[in-house]
Amino acid sequence: MSIKNDFISFIHGLQDEICAALEKIDGKASFREDRWERPGGGGGKSRVIADGNVFEKGGVSTSIVHGVLPEAMAQQFGVNNSNFMACGISLVIHPVNPFVPTVHANFRYFELYDEAGALKDSWFGGGADLTPYYLEEKDGSHFHQTFKDACDPFGIDLYPTYKKHCDEYFINKHRNNEARGIGGIFYDYLRPDENRSAEQLSNFSQANGKAFLQAYLPIVEKTKDLPYTDAHRSWQAYRRGRYVEFNLIHDRGTLFGLKTNGRTESILMSLPPVARWEYDFHTVPGSPEAQLEEFLKPRQWVK
Repeated sequence: MSIKNDFISFIHGLQDEICAALEKIDGKASFREDRWERPGGGGGKSRVIADGNVFEKGGVSTSIVHGVLPEAMAQQFGVNNSNFMACGISLVIHPVNPFVPTVHANFRYFELYDEAGALKDSWFGGGADLTPYYLEEKDGSHFHQTFKDACDPFGIDLYPTYKKHCDEYFINKHRNNEARGIGGIFYDYLRPDENRSAEQLSNFSQANGKAFLQAYLPIVEKTKDLPYTDAHRSWQAYRRGRYVEFNLIHDRGTLFGLKTNGRTESILMSLPPVARWEYDFHTVPGSPEAQLEEFLKPRQWVK
């Protein structure tokens, strides 16, 4: 089986596994699936859950798109007259309870072809990150430790490297480099070379994809039934506003999807159903909300 076909099979299987697990823990809502086609070639399966016991809104989508590389992307990659194939799984889950973190993950593979159709470049990208509103430190450590355990068999230098990349990527630069959440891992443009084959890179990405439920579900189980107030929900909505800002201004995946004529509904399903902005808002010193802001600064979650 080719690397492309193997990875496509993996993302479809992972989509099924994650959706089944989230439906089980929610106990009420189920995923709606929309299959769509991209005018330029390819398509995908968008699955959305909403108004559940646990999950207010979430999406777990897969896509396999191909065709002529759009001009904006061709300029970015410095190529002419190229065709491409991009496949991946992307998910964002926004829970009801403010004590349950929002989570994001994606794992993708890209191929670039010359005019004759021969493969001339390929790479993997992906990662997962956690965006809490309230957090116990040991839960943040669990999330990071799970992905460190997934990375370590492929090289003990990978987790610290990709953890740092995540810290540097998921920030709102227009907010004085304020972090979106507590990070996780993030990698991009992982190309096969003399030290690592395409198969090894695919195995690495798949290992991290398989680690997602192990990283997230224990935190959901622990926090989903905690009591909360309107004030907790208000803080959650305020922090979600920062999430929206990042996704619309800085996120490469969002921009890539829009520039390649992707399905807008699927691209923007990552946005929360409710968010708020308040002018010149400041947390109360010593409050749980102020503690969360301290957690948003880069730190070593794995001891």
